[in-house]
Amino acid sequence: MKKTLLTAALIASFGVIAMAPNIAGAAAPDGTITFTGKVVANTCTFSVAGGSASNTVQLPVVFTTALNAAGSVAGNTPFTIKVSGCDPNLTSVQEQFGGANINAADGNLKNIATATSPQTVAGNVEVQLLSGTGTAINLNTNANSPVGTLSSGGVTLSYQAQYYATAAATAGLVNTTVTYTTQYQ
Repeated sequence: MKKTLLTAALIASFGVIAMAPNIAGAAAPDGTITFTGKVVANTCTFSVAGGSASNTVQLPVVFTTALNAAGSVAGNTPFTIKVSGCDPNLTSVQEQFGGANINAADGNLKNIATATSPQTVAGNVEVQLLSGTGTAINLNTNANSPVGTLSSGGVTLSYQAQYYATAAATAGLVNTTVTYTTQYQ
């Protein structure tokens, strides 16, 4: 009798376990995430203002009277970044600017010049980058940085640089740097 009850109890227990819902598998999926990408050869070469990938853009000498109030600009200087020899699987490029010299408040480049006797550092002056069409590029977000369509593996991106007054400028040296990283598509 004890054996029959034990057997009946075991059969009932296994039946309940077999009928229990599969908790882990009970939830239906909510969606699917697909990941895609592309790996291409890093064959692009760069030229800034007709020189190497790292080059200097010389802004002209301007008078403080041209930068006599906040928001004044002067010394607009065109320059290019030429991208060439890219993998033929790429279709476009965009330069993303960065570095420690970007003013977090306005997205321009801070003046980091060092005074050299008898020269002083220009006060209230930044360098502003613009697209080739003259639209200011906010270097904090890279908004308005042009996208270039690659043709035969290359494209020339046009930019401008200019002095930008944060208040009435004082005379002196201006120097700054920015890095660029190419975003490919």
